[in-house]
Amino acid sequence: MNASEKAYTTLKEDILSTALEPGTVIGEVEQSERLGVSRTPLRAALERLKAEGLVVSGETRGNVVAPVSWEKVDQLYELRSALDPLAASLAALRGDSSHFMDLHERFLLAAQTVGSDSTDLTSYYTLVEELDRSIDEAANNDYLTQAQASLRVQLIRVRKLSKTNRERLEQAAHEHALIARSIAHKDSQLAQAITTVHLKNSLENIKQTIAPHR
Repeated sequence: MNASEKAYTTLKEDILSTALEPGTVIGEVEQSERLGVSRTPLRAALERLKAEGLVVSGETRGNVVAPVSWEKVDQLYELRSALDPLAASLAALRGDSSHFMDLHERFLLAAQTVGSDSTDLTSYYTLVEELDRSIDEAANNDYLTQAQASLRVQLIRVRKLSKTNRERLEQAAHEHALIARSIAHKDSQLAQAITTVHLKNSLENIKQTIAPHR
């Protein structure tokens, strides 16, 4: 891994985990010393992060971690509401029924435990990522997958900034189970409809639990 890739990977992980919170100034001297790279590869890494919408140029303070505003959250879900149902619909037409039925059953199991405060959520979010990846692969549309990947980077930050709502997670697990089952049953219209409902519920929950930076 070269110096620019190292800086890019580390900074991206820090931004997505909110170790570097929205609005944080990314000082070149400080970050160069912290990451052990010179300023040239650091600047190259910052340009990549700007292209992904994770870093912006501050008005007077150089580079800063991109803020998360209500406007940005609304824009994110506006686009998701167009792309996610389409992907689910295509997956229902093209996907492997047995694989999605397996995902359906695993989400039902997750729904039984994810509502408990004692449950570690790592495996649940890994399962969500597996469903996303499976839908991408089944939809088999490279342009759609690329667009989805860009949105999911931003979604990770929004999720990290929102408070964990166990009741909502249990509901979401059931919604994911229904999405997987509708895909397994080759019901593209139902897959599209359930995905739309899931996104609406997700956005409502985020707006109740997050305080975006303006």
